[in-house]
Order: sequence, then structure tokens, then C-alpha cells
Amino acid sequence: MKTQNITPQIILGSSSIYRKELLQRLQIPFETEHPDIDEAPLPGESPEETAVRLAEAKARAVAKTYPHALIIGSDQVAALGNTPLSKPLNHQNAIKQLQLVQGKEVVFYTALCLLNSAADRLQSRVIPYHVKFRPLSDRQIENYLCKEQPYHCAGSAKSEGLGIALIERMTGDDPNGLIGLPLIALVDMLMAEDVGIF
Repeated sequence: MKTQNITPQIILGSSSIYRKELLQRLQIPFETEHPDIDEAPLPGESPEETAVRLAEAKARAVAKTYPHALIIGSDQVAALGNTPLSKPLNHQNAIKQLQLVQGKEVVFYTALCLLNSAADRLQSRVIPYHVKFRPLSDRQIENYLCKEQPYHCAGSAKSEGLGIALIERMTGDDPNGLIGLPLIALVDMLMAEDVGIF
């Protein structure tokens, strides 16, 4: 008698609605769990290192509740040069951030990890995405922020919304990574755990 492969439970360790919407594109069953971790960068840590550490920390925090699952952890740190750009959280901070990045290139480092909590097997990658902002006037910045209010987005712009009008150029391997969950890399990781999408 042939045994069927049983797909392990898949948990998205995130409270982000954007990551949840992205993962739904793969049409696989999953649940979400909010990882309760301190997201502050460590002294001397590069933006890329912060993203990887936090993605892994999110997955390991969720593993305490789900010891026999595949857990997806992801984190994104935007940086202008080596200076991290946090979520602005309010209008005034968003104005300052867009004034800072206008005409310049920002790199969004999106770290992704997949933890097999039963085997304590971890895959992780960082997918950078380069975004060149247009030169922007103070009036353009104010008008944009009044329309979209992207106060929970690093870089103060939502590329999947009106923020695309602020951008001159984008380059990278996976545009989903810019929104918060690199699906191309995730499919590779799932396949390495014998989880097929089709």
C-alpha cells in the first residue's frame, strides 16, 4: 500500500497583512502567528545582518508554540548607504524620510527564513531590492503623504500603491521581496522541504 506524503503545517510568523496577502498567492494552507520579539538593531550591526537575525528570531519565537511545523520568518530593513531607515510612524517623520531619500537609491534588505521546527533545520537568505527615488519637491511629498499615509512602511512609500509614482527605478530578483515576502526564494525553500506548490 502506497503511503501519502503529508504536508507539514505551515506557519507564517508575522502579523503583517502584506506578508499574509503575498503568501496567499501560493494557494497553500497556512496559519499566522505573531512573533513577539524585540526588533531593535544591535550596535554595529549592518542593515542586512539585522534583517537576517530578526527573520530567524521570529521563526524561532513561533517554534515554541509550533514544534512540528514549517515556520516562515521574514524581516525587512531599508537602508540609505549603511544608515537604516525605520518605519516613520507619523506624518512629520515621513516628510523627513522622503526629503532624505528623494533623488537617491535605497536598498531594501528582505531576509527570509524557513525553519523546520521538528528537525531544527533552518534555511535563510537575504534578497536585496534597489529602489531609486525621483527628485521630489516638498509639495509632492506632502501631497503623496496626505493621499496614502504610508507610516508603517520603511522608506515612507508603498510601491504597491501610489508610492510607485515616487520611484524612478527598481531593480532586484523578486518584486515581492520589496513588499515583504520574497516568494521566489520561499518556493525554493519549500521545495527543499518536499512541499510542492502544484
